[in-house]
Amino acid sequence: MDSSTLAILRHDSDFADKIGSSNKDTMYRMLDLESGTTHELNKPVPGMWRFPTNPDLCCIYRVPGSLREVSPKAYTPQLILIGPLHRSLRSQALKSRGDITKAKSLGYLNTEAHKKIYLAEFAKRVEGNKVIEGFRRKIEEDEDMIRASYSESTAWIESPEFVEMILHDSVFIVELMLRFNLIRGREKTGDPLMDEPCLENTIKRDLILLENQLPYFILEKLFDPIVKTLHPSESLRTLVISYFELENKKKISEKTKFRHFTDLFRCVRVDTLPEDYVVDFKPIEVMHNAVKLDSRGVKFEAVDEEFSVAVRFDAKTGCLKIPCFKADDDIEITLRNVMAFEQSHHPYNAYVSDYVTFLDFLIDTEKDVDFLVEKGIIKNWLGHHGTVSKLVNKLCLEVMDDGSSYSKIASDVIAHYDDECNKARSILRRVYFTNLWRGTATVTAACILLLTLIQTVTSIIDIIKK
Repeated sequence: MDSSTLAILRHDSDFADKIGSSNKDTMYRMLDLESGTTHELNKPVPGMWRFPTNPDLCCIYRVPGSLREVSPKAYTPQLILIGPLHRSLRSQALKSRGDITKAKSLGYLNTEAHKKIYLAEFAKRVEGNKVIEGFRRKIEEDEDMIRASYSESTAWIESPEFVEMILHDSVFIVELMLRFNLIRGREKTGDPLMDEPCLENTIKRDLILLENQLPYFILEKLFDPIVKTLHPSESLRTLVISYFELENKKKISEKTKFRHFTDLFRCVRVDTLPEDYVVDFKPIEVMHNAVKLDSRGVKFEAVDEEFSVAVRFDAKTGCLKIPCFKADDDIEITLRNVMAFEQSHHPYNAYVSDYVTFLDFLIDTEKDVDFLVEKGIIKNWLGHHGTVSKLVNKLCLEVMDDGSSYSKIASDVIAHYDDECNKARSILRRVYFTNLWRGTATVTAACILLLTLIQTVTSIIDIIKK
């Protein structure tokens, strides 16, 4: 606050009554002496924290500013706005309406209009508006729980507007999935979200973003009975998993309850950890890159299980088993949002963040990527190996590293690296047995040396006998 601004603290009961506050004694105003404008300090606005939050319900967070600054695009919807955290972008888009140079704002307005179309089409699918009115009542009944799912206060959104927002967003999501999974085919449908793969892929990415979520419980409550009625072989859960193309991957346990779609992409990975997985949550103090570890006899083996984060190390054989890392166009957005969710919701069980951080230790340069690609641990769909190196290194910027679930594995790897016997074996292998020809030459030379020694000893014995 600069010197021209003076905070005048005074009780304003009229304003408290206007916004329905139960704590009228804490209503204050701030007077800007330069402009003469009075600002309401307690007026609900977007971005204000909800305090205190309900730990049992709160699961949708604003991405920390430090993470956002590293890669803003990875957390910002490109086409579709879901939930309250990005409603300000909708307001900005409305202000720029008609300005075709602002493609992103135009995309927001188009999808907002599409939500209304999908609502009408869904009403036809379920034979009338009676079901839609039932949705409204259920949302009103659970409005407090829905609002409590967000770490930020949503008090700035009036109840009728909030209910309509949740209704339109939730119906849009389910109608989109129904069309994609059960209607979409090779023929044109007239729906740009179905007919244009670029839009389709952008929508799918937007629905994974942490700030762009609805709590899953309200989707399940509203639509699970409807989906089962429309398609008896389906449920909302199977519909969602199929839409995100997870059904042929490591199947998420039926017992696993995810809170929203970002959490789903975390659960798919965390569910790969075995029940007996040993976790020693401590900071990783020392770890070397992959090429350096290989030079000291640490073996690398790929675990061909997409989404797995279960890293293992066999101290007897010195083999580090690492799940494959698929470096493609979608991986950065997915991992960044899952890691941002873990930073806020699972700071001491951040298995995905720990896995990426472990990879970051192994990868310093593109030579490390070359080596890991050769071992099958990295599948590079991005082109140049240096691009993968930069991607992994950048993913961990500003991520809190108070401890890692892979700290014991790291300490075991370093113990193997520092062992003198392993060091001697690795030098022998690296110098004399790097390939078949050098190994053959080494064995041949050793045999010649041995035969020469035997001949020399035999000659000496003959001389002594004479």
